[in-house]
Amino acid sequence: MARSRSRWTPPLYSLLLSVVILGPLLGPGYLLLRDAVSTPRSYFTDSAWGIADAAARAVPQDAAIAALSTVFDGGLVVKAILLLALWLTGWGAAVMARTMLPTAPLPALLVASTVAVWNPYVAERLLQGHWSLLVGYAALPWTVVAALAVRQGRSWCALAVCLAAAGLTPTGALLAATIALVVLALPGGARRGLRVVGALGLAAVASAPWLAATAVSGNGVEQADPAGWAAFAARAEPGLGTLGSLAGLGGIWNSDAVPGSRTGIFALMGTVLLLTVVAFGVRPLIRRRGNPVIVGLGVVALLAIAVPALAATGPGLAMARALGETVPGAGLLRDSQKWVALAMPIYALAAAAAFSPRRRPNPVQPTALSAVQRTRFGSAVAIVALLIALPDLAWGVGNSLRPVTYPASWQAVATELDGAAGDVAVLPAGMFRRFPYSGTAPVLDPAPRMLPLDVLQTGELIVAGGTVRGEGRRATDVQNSVLAGESADTVARMGVGWVLVENTTPGELGESERTLNFLDIVYSDEQLTLYRVPNPMIVESRPATVVVAAHLAWALLLLGGLAVGLLGRIRMRRTHQP
Repeated sequence: MARSRSRWTPPLYSLLLSVVILGPLLGPGYLLLRDAVSTPRSYFTDSAWGIADAAARAVPQDAAIAALSTVFDGGLVVKAILLLALWLTGWGAAVMARTMLPTAPLPALLVASTVAVWNPYVAERLLQGHWSLLVGYAALPWTVVAALAVRQGRSWCALAVCLAAAGLTPTGALLAATIALVVLALPGGARRGLRVVGALGLAAVASAPWLAATAVSGNGVEQADPAGWAAFAARAEPGLGTLGSLAGLGGIWNSDAVPGSRTGIFALMGTVLLLTVVAFGVRPLIRRRGNPVIVGLGVVALLAIAVPALAATGPGLAMARALGETVPGAGLLRDSQKWVALAMPIYALAAAAAFSPRRRPNPVQPTALSAVQRTRFGSAVAIVALLIALPDLAWGVGNSLRPVTYPASWQAVATELDGAAGDVAVLPAGMFRRFPYSGTAPVLDPAPRMLPLDVLQTGELIVAGGTVRGEGRRATDVQNSVLAGESADTVARMGVGWVLVENTTPGELGESERTLNFLDIVYSDEQLTLYRVPNPMIVESRPATVVVAAHLAWALLLLGGLAVGLLGRIRMRRTHQP
């Protein structure tokens, strides 16, 4: 009975935490907050495949949503994936703790789940709109468990699924691959060299969509503006300094994307509460120093905290800029705080170890019963402390995660563009918007995911009052031409067939009215105005065959791993039936 409770209570508890966090978002509507954009329907555009002018950052995420939204509402798909990610984060932490700490009782498993789900990293990434990054975050404890199974000579299917799921974003793929390689490369078990090579192969397939898209497009993240390294460096929170903020799983670069409790001195108290719970388990983990995996995960956690902290210093920023200029793809590393996710597995294990006896207690002995009661009480206190440490993570991170309803204008414009030719330029200039229906935070323009044609985006970001140059060179040229009021023929020669003006958001319009006066209005209301550019030159698309093949390989790794693993479990259950 106790073993059954320890298996089913953590997933139920984790689901409860996830619903408490995402509650407001689970109503009708769409996620539209900073970098997060969900729409009723997405399309297989060049941008979705990652072969447009800008860097392939949302690959294979956008193509996967485009495929799923042909059957299901896109907003529902994104909310379901996000809920699943948070749920699997807590559940995975409990499974990892139970696997690596066999004597861990149920209360200790629940503490591990709480540490993994209820922390500043989750809150800040939700507020920044990085819902797909949290899928990679959720995969980390499961990756530990799957890699341990491979070390023991068991199936590779679970590891394949973990790496593919994390590969929904490039960062997620790198996070999970790092954890997998560390666990598999450590001494112990059979065929260490073979398992490392196997993990590298799986990681390559999981990363294939963005690697192929970067190679085909020629606009990889290595072209990122050097100014971005300072703009996206980890940030010190009140009373903590950069190192303390990172150790507390906080410190995101955007000071606006933090819960209210992290903007004052309570950030110090919350971090102390979190680290105190983790610290109680450090000594019990050290006593298990015979387990190389625990040591390896501890070293990874230390590096995941120390390196971003160093990267936020003057010398660190200088080294980062040099790295970005010489190493292809290094720009992917510039948001350094996101790598703190690698500390979560050891944090969850330490929290569980703090309330786990080295040996299973004998239920017959009175002293054992009192020890069990102390463990339950201590675990309950730890869980309450963790919840108090970040009280406004509840209910949509202080009700910031609220679904929005798009005006019908968007669907009308999408219908007008269906089957048309030419790319779409958008006004006002810039990638971020403040619509009356989207709240006070800036939101990424939904047009690229809402419309069936490629929408030109410069990739330029306004961060802390400064500008970080984007990779969209053609989009920048088009934007500058329209803002300068150049002729319709000039815009048409750039491959632009349409200009969409989003009327209800502030932004720069320049002299664009001179260009628009020569164009035909095909749709207009108070929200949107769509202009047709006559006789646009059709810009030759980049070759997409290899990119589509890479996406299919990723999908096959994910779905094939799930199918083979499920069939294996069914066969095992049938074999063990009397």
